[in-house]
Amino acid sequence: MKAAQGVRLLLVDDEPHILQFLELGLLNEGFEVRTAPDGITAISVAAEFKPHVAILDVMMPGMDGFELCHYLRSEETELAVIMLTAKDEVDDRVKGLTIGADDYMVKPFSFDELLARIQARLRNQFPGLLGEVRCGPFRIDSRRKEIRFKEEVLELSPTEYELLQYLVINHGLVLSKPMILDKVWGYDFGGEENIVEVYIRSLREKLGDKEHRIIRTLRGAGYRVDL
Repeated sequence: MKAAQGVRLLLVDDEPHILQFLELGLLNEGFEVRTAPDGITAISVAAEFKPHVAILDVMMPGMDGFELCHYLRSEETELAVIMLTAKDEVDDRVKGLTIGADDYMVKPFSFDELLARIQARLRNQFPGLLGEVRCGPFRIDSRRKEIRFKEEVLELSPTEYELLQYLVINHGLVLSKPMILDKVWGYDFGGEENIVEVYIRSLREKLGDKEHRIIRTLRGAGYRVDL
């Protein structure tokens, strides 16, 4: 059984050969895939199909990818959106991210890169769909709420589990204290930011990370897991 089974992807592009190429490749990876040649068609497909990830071309006639992204995001906030464009322009990337896109890829791109981006979005937004997620020496089982480090099950409190999972699935990214508080403790948390330091210290002890080589502190910026 492939890890991608049960994951629904929507592909929207007005170039038939690109749609066919991506559809065949993603079906082969075990994803459930639906396609649409334009934004209007994509809206009706999305309403019925309920995709976990939408991959949208920016330059389409009629409703472009930006408009479609804005519409889909207003209808389904949990949806992950990856934008595709032939332009490598900062303004386009900023616009896409501002209206709710989660990632941005410039054509031409490799299929392996797209697959990696999809997996990253699923780990971040739908970890339960993947069952067990492997990241370097970590194995995260979201169904059991269990994390293994070097094959040993870590004894974690519920909050420690949520924090370590968030750090690990976003490995390589710098996560600020406000970002961590919002994701792990919730936007309405009324305590002090220093609570993050307390839990990070506890996680380091349980990982044997005395030299902070796994969970690194970037002074004034936040924390980053290096695998």
